[in-house]
Amino acid sequence: MQFVCDATGQKTWFRIETEAEAAQESELMRHAVEKHFRRAYERAAQTYTPAPGPYVEQDIGRAAYIRRTMPMFLTLRDAEGNALATAMLPPQGREDRAFSPIIVGPGNSDPYPEHADAIRDLGRHFGLTLDRGRCYPYHRG
Repeated sequence: MQFVCDATGQKTWFRIETEAEAAQESELMRHAVEKHFRRAYERAAQTYTPAPGPYVEQDIGRAAYIRRTMPMFLTLRDAEGNALATAMLPPQGREDRAFSPIIVGPGNSDPYPEHADAIRDLGRHFGLTLDRGRCYPYHRG
């Protein structure tokens, strides 16, 4: 995982970088982030076009391309390393009105009552508005 930013209340946001980290997040948080990570990775990988040149050099740049192209998956952790919330943001954390960010707590619960300040900090870090109505997919009315 890669450090992204500190958040209010001795919490920290980290970027999930590998399928193994996504699997761990799914297990800790009891939700399907691993499935979504894998699908996003595969979609990004399928759109990669290698640079012309010798065969052995064609995959140079593939990992960076995938990282730039796929959505960002993040985890909010407390000072002891406990998983608190999971977020999926647009590629490179850039605003994209066609992309629906998702932020959920354990078991797809609503993370906003407990972690709204930390979510706001993440939004500020990327220059995004991450309000509950837009980001929590299971809210009612």
